[in-house]
Amino acid sequence: MADDDVTLDPNRGLDIAVGLDGRVSTTRVGRDVVTTAMNAADPAAGNHITAVKNWRNDYMGPFRDLVSTGTTTSHTAYAIAAAGLEELHRHAVIVRDGEQVPAREALVRSGDPVFRTVTVQGEVARDPGLTIPMHGARLFAPEVRKQLDDWVANGIVERGFASALHGVLDNSGLLDLSDVTVVVLGAGAEMGPLRSLLRWGAHVIAVDLPRPEIWHRVIAVARNSSGRLSVPVPIDNKLKAIVAPDQDDELARAAGIDIIKQLPELYSWLCTIDVPYILGNYTYADGATHLRLGLATDVLAAAVLDTRTDIGLAFLATPTDVYAVSPSTVEESRRRWDARGLGKVAQLPLRATGKFAPNYPETISTDRGEIGIADCLVSIQGPNYALAKRLQRWRATVSRRDGIWASLNVAPATRTRSVVKNRALAAAYAGAHRFGVEVFDPSTSNTIMAALLVHDLRSPTSLARPDATIQHPDEPWAIQAAHAGLWTSAYAPRSVLGIAAAMGMLVRG
Repeated sequence: MADDDVTLDPNRGLDIAVGLDGRVSTTRVGRDVVTTAMNAADPAAGNHITAVKNWRNDYMGPFRDLVSTGTTTSHTAYAIAAAGLEELHRHAVIVRDGEQVPAREALVRSGDPVFRTVTVQGEVARDPGLTIPMHGARLFAPEVRKQLDDWVANGIVERGFASALHGVLDNSGLLDLSDVTVVVLGAGAEMGPLRSLLRWGAHVIAVDLPRPEIWHRVIAVARNSSGRLSVPVPIDNKLKAIVAPDQDDELARAAGIDIIKQLPELYSWLCTIDVPYILGNYTYADGATHLRLGLATDVLAAAVLDTRTDIGLAFLATPTDVYAVSPSTVEESRRRWDARGLGKVAQLPLRATGKFAPNYPETISTDRGEIGIADCLVSIQGPNYALAKRLQRWRATVSRRDGIWASLNVAPATRTRSVVKNRALAAAYAGAHRFGVEVFDPSTSNTIMAALLVHDLRSPTSLARPDATIQHPDEPWAIQAAHAGLWTSAYAPRSVLGIAAAMGMLVRG
């Protein structure tokens, strides 16, 4: 769907409500949501957001301001998150037969399930330890420990990230997930934890589009694991509840739910799951569809949490967003700024044009020290992507406040298909190492982030626990972020993005 779409599918499922002008405008709604969120903390700043005329080009300042305003107190951060969620849900509708119904109402009256569960049982022994694929090889425990320490020393990950994975290495029993059930929304996603969870023996309830090519791949992963994979199939399908390998092709053709178009049906199916589970969101789509998809998954989470108290939430946060970071992270970035040597002389002519700007020209004084704002937004990704990802952070924030287990961790910059198909981003990633940023392969990223999820699930010191001791709601993802070096770089990421892309173009030929 385009950003403002006037050719509307009468059965388009979850969408933004049609406005008074008869149009669906994610631009209008996005600005309204960010304005409402800011009004909950600073009405004067909210008025400035309302005045932004070209939201597509000028959205990054308001998204940054939301974070900086929210750093002042926990109350302010909670108020921003709650107001943003409420306003976005106010615009969420389910469209069927040309009629739009409030999304939460449509889920409540969704009726009897039209999908049932079919399960694939893994056929190999559980992987007993944490190993990490990297650069075509596999790192085992001693090498993993060294790599974690190297990443910390090079400013690629926060110390809390390395400490969490060291904890998993110290107790390999944490990786026995035979008693864990995780609903993976976006089962086929490159960055998702499905492969690792199944390898460690978990029960994965998989949700993705009804596309056989996705399910062939996912089912093959399940067979080559010690875990169990449960998938949705239409209720009139004749497959057995537990399928044999010779039925895998038939299952791949039958499996799948379209989260956007079949959200009420997905909710009804999840209501049949009678064990506690983690609802993990690893979905992605391009453009305005990503916002619709993000809103659909959040409406689903809210509806499930309304009726159950044994559900947790899991998300992967993007590194290309705005974050409040610790004083030690600011200190490391400034140390690198001061250590530029003769290079700073060559950079002077371009600094007047906004290039080679320092990452943290100023800080915010709080009772937690001098907090920095890491502004890693990338304009090419657009306001719909930024709002969809901010929506997840808001949900994690209010969930912890309300006593719900919620894991949200910042994943590193990664060469996923969605990135490398964009020539500008692919080139920027190819040149990023020139500025202290390490771009990861998908297999490395999804493994280390799955291990961090295990830590969040199993450790008594997990920051995902609602009873964890934190000074501010933003601390959990700041403490154990794998930001790939974007936060500790000497330079503000956008100020060197074009230069990195030019260097990357040379590398890529």
